[in-house]
Amino acid sequence: MTGDRPVTDDLHSARSDFPPGFLFGAATAAYQIEGASFGSAGPSHWDSFAATPGNVVGGDDGSIACEHYHRWPEDLDLMQAAGFDAYRFSTSWARVMPDGTGTPNPEGLDFYDRLVDGVLERGMKPYLTLYHWDLPAVLAMKGGWTNRDIAGWFSNYAEVVYDRIGDRVAATATINEPWCVAWLSHFVGVHAPGLRDIRAAAHAMHHVLLAHGTAMQALRAKGAKDLGIVLNFETASPATDTPADIAAAGRADAIFNRWFIEAMTGQGYPQEVLDGIGPHMPAGWQDDLDTIAQPLDWLGVNYYTRALYADAPDMPWPACRAIEGTLPKTAMGWEIRPEGLREFLVRMGQGPARGLPIYVTENGMAGDDILEGGALHDPVRMGFIDGHLAAAREAIAEGVDLRGFFYWSLLDNYEWAFGYAKRFGIVHVDYDTQKRTPKASYHALSRALAR
Repeated sequence: MTGDRPVTDDLHSARSDFPPGFLFGAATAAYQIEGASFGSAGPSHWDSFAATPGNVVGGDDGSIACEHYHRWPEDLDLMQAAGFDAYRFSTSWARVMPDGTGTPNPEGLDFYDRLVDGVLERGMKPYLTLYHWDLPAVLAMKGGWTNRDIAGWFSNYAEVVYDRIGDRVAATATINEPWCVAWLSHFVGVHAPGLRDIRAAAHAMHHVLLAHGTAMQALRAKGAKDLGIVLNFETASPATDTPADIAAAGRADAIFNRWFIEAMTGQGYPQEVLDGIGPHMPAGWQDDLDTIAQPLDWLGVNYYTRALYADAPDMPWPACRAIEGTLPKTAMGWEIRPEGLREFLVRMGQGPARGLPIYVTENGMAGDDILEGGALHDPVRMGFIDGHLAAAREAIAEGVDLRGFFYWSLLDNYEWAFGYAKRFGIVHVDYDTQKRTPKASYHALSRALAR
């Protein structure tokens, strides 16, 4: 199934370097791998975003993706063969409830039933994420994350999924990377729905947290346990040591790294962000802070890179400009800086997430991956994995209660606005034939897990 194992360097890290019970897994997302055209799924706002010229490289969409909807047994077999302990996946709101509300889609729920059972049958633990960005198009037309009603819509969807598979998942995350859901999609405008509007962004930044808190309440009322959320963190460093650049990096850090975790842990919203979006926030937002600050059972940390920020007084708030750094970069142009993972794990574990179990729920890199002779040697990715596993070990040594590490991603897949042009997987996917070919990094990681 996995082909001949290529000759590769071993990773320096091994399973034995981590505490007993530490989980190693891989992560995926529904729209990126399943194939949205299968199983009576409804349209999502990513389908319409991709259908608009200029939004996605190559005009690609997720209609076929990796055809995981049909090929999931093969993909789970690859995980089992590698020695993974857990699989982090997401359910598609548009697949489960094509209209966003109302009657669920039996085919969609049956698919996730089979998937969860398949994970368990292979001796792995299913880690569920309820929302990884595929908002039903019907709800997008009603304002999506800018509409306060989305808190109720999302809670209802969360209950439907929990009622079907909640008895078998190891843990549940409400939302993946709310910064991407709200800021990247409504202010920067490079993800669906592709808005560049500060008022829409302010509403989405609040409503995504309100939806999280409301869903936590609904699920807890049903007896759900092990509930958390997955946040993405990115080091915001000043381009120079001038006070202006330091302040600019502070504003970027408040938007990217502080807004969500501080509100969820009862600290409210950082003033540095309210200085900019406060006038555009929904009326009465202060009354929702208690709902947002529902107790978490765990925190997921996604980490990829850092950014350098310079003050940009010629621009509107937040008046900061990203500057290209000098560190080695991935195919995404993202700097490789493993120590940033240790910094965020310690920052969370000794700060707002003190006392909470933490998981690295995503960490990985895109490479210029080309099959040669039926194999793919990706030494840069192996070094990337090694460096970030070492950073995780360092955080544990500093007292962080880190429970697991999920690589992003199991498969090459639909990389959102980059279409199929960027490959993050440890398994290569030929998008014409859907053939899976484990990369050298897959084999190296498998050997590390066996040691």
